[in-house]
Amino acid sequence: MRHEPIGQKLFTTNRKRLVKLLKPGSMVVFNSNDIMPTNADGTMGFKQNSDLYYLSGIHQEESILVICPDFPDKQYREVLFLKEPNELMEKWEGHKLTKKEATLISGVETVMWLSGFEKMLHHMMTIGGVDNVFLNTNEHYRAEEIVQTRDARFIEWCQRTYPLHKYRRIAPIMGDLRREKQPRELELMQKACDITECGFRRVLNFVRPGVMEYEIEAEFIHEFIRLGSKGFAYGPIIASGENNVILHYVDNSQQCHAGDLLLLDVAAEYANYNADLTRTIPVSGSFTKRQKEVYNAVLRIQREANKILRPGVIYFEYHKEVEKMMESELLKLKLIDKTDIKNQHKDNPAFRKYFYHGTSHMLGLDVHDVGNMHEKIMLDSVWTIEPGIYIKEEKFGIRLENNVVIGKSRNFDLMRNIPVDAEEIEEIMNSK
Repeated sequence: MRHEPIGQKLFTTNRKRLVKLLKPGSMVVFNSNDIMPTNADGTMGFKQNSDLYYLSGIHQEESILVICPDFPDKQYREVLFLKEPNELMEKWEGHKLTKKEATLISGVETVMWLSGFEKMLHHMMTIGGVDNVFLNTNEHYRAEEIVQTRDARFIEWCQRTYPLHKYRRIAPIMGDLRREKQPRELELMQKACDITECGFRRVLNFVRPGVMEYEIEAEFIHEFIRLGSKGFAYGPIIASGENNVILHYVDNSQQCHAGDLLLLDVAAEYANYNADLTRTIPVSGSFTKRQKEVYNAVLRIQREANKILRPGVIYFEYHKEVEKMMESELLKLKLIDKTDIKNQHKDNPAFRKYFYHGTSHMLGLDVHDVGNMHEKIMLDSVWTIEPGIYIKEEKFGIRLENNVVIGKSRNFDLMRNIPVDAEEIEEIMNSK
């Protein structure tokens, strides 16, 4: 384990919070993610199911968590199922969790081997007073599931084996729970942001005309892994020159040229929690007058957006206010004029030529974290703020992104120490 011990208190608390929201006679089942294949006998790196991790802290494949609060025998109201270690498996794959180790991590007292799962589930379904079976699905509004998940296979099996139970969705409940970050979660997210800061400062001292985008990517990953992260929170965007008007440019294969801007959308994970940073820097160490004008416009929008991203606000109403700010800044930059605004179509406003994505999203165990975007913004939730202006005809784009905790009187910026003022960035780049 690369990261510091998290402590079982977080996971025990999360399970208690979940149980309070369940109907009487309920059972919930959470499956780990699959290890996904590549080609031949290759596999991708394992990524745990975020809900299972949120409730247990277990980062091991083929794991199942069952919560059955009303089961007559108290010792089986929480059961964690793991695949049983054996000598041959550990020769090939390394150490697997023992029952004691799993309890120390998760706080779940009853740990059983996976071979006993179907028998135990049968007891719960038949004599455990279970009427409502909550099963897990990925209901993120941007998800495209073209590969059947372990959860999906289990849903089919469970409904076929026990057809007369009432099946319900746990995803909306988990989304609500995960929106509100616990103090320990915020500590881990701060650590992810701090590691990200170290990577960014390293890159500020490295970038110069002639370097390749992939060399910059290598500088980031070196620093992230050195500091205990497993690596990138998401595919890094290292976009120089005309590449930085492409939102999800991930080739990172071009050379950086003097006078160009370099858009860096790169962040670290820590203990499965994610940061999400974007900065735009001058390859030569100094912004041109025009680049700085646009840069400062984006920075003003970001700072004003932070003031209105508050508890109780509806995200889509907040985004409309940011769009008004953007329209005002684009007028000042002479990218649009009043005629453009007068003639714009309501479904295609003039500003959208230069700002064509959302301002914010929730952040946590997933980079685009779960939760209903139509519900009021919650105290202690974590959001990105990431306005951008992309000027294809001038061959550059600028985006700036910080991560903030929604507070009562003001938000707390987890990236408050990461340089963002244009002059500070220039000063650091020119001091190397």
